Amino acid sequence: MVLGENNKKEALKKLTKEEYDVTQNAATEYPFTGKYDDFYEKGIYVDVVSGEPLFSSQDKYDAGCGWPSFTSRLRN
Repeated sequence: MVLGENNKKEALKKLTKEEYDVTQNAATEYPFTGKYDDFYEKGIYVDVVSGEPLFSSQDKYDAGCGWPSFTSRLRN
């Protein structure tokens, strides 16, 4: 899903500083601190800006690196 420029600007305004830095400036959160590192509820992980589906919880595994890890990405 591609957002229009106005919708993208609005979505970006809702991000925390860390979310903005990670998604827009190629930053990385500190390992073992993110809310999805130790999160295993069933569902679909989506892009925080566009809402585009990215990963399924069925493909998530613990790589021991401190960040969520997935065996594959959802294809559109």
